[in-house]
Amino acid sequence: MIFVPAPWWATALLAVVLTGDAVLSLRPPRFISSCLTGVGFPRDWWWTLIVIKLVAVAGLLAGIWVPGVALAAHVGVIAYFCCAVAAHVRATFFGVAFWFNCLGMLALAIGTAMLAFAGQL
Repeated sequence: MIFVPAPWWATALLAVVLTGDAVLSLRPPRFISSCLTGVGFPRDWWWTLIVIKLVAVAGLLAGIWVPGVALAAHVGVIAYFCCAVAAHVRATFFGVAFWFNCLGMLALAIGTAMLAFAGQL
């Protein structure tokens, strides 16, 4: 097993979406800031989410050429959004941001991983 994503563009798509998410988080619009506040995530730690997303992007892009790295990055992104879902459930914060952003990003992460690696597992 090689564990290089095929098709590569599924991994690249997730990297582009995560990059956009990280850029939006630099000056978070109301729907992001209300979401983070709603789940009780401390404002002093918001910057860590940007770093995590950018590290994931780097892993996804490097993994297009380096065997195993993209798979690890996909698993990390899925774990990240599972933690986001758990934070929403714990805080009982189920607004539009949860259904569209949180679950939508989790679905995208799972879908791209399945598409990129289904034939290799």
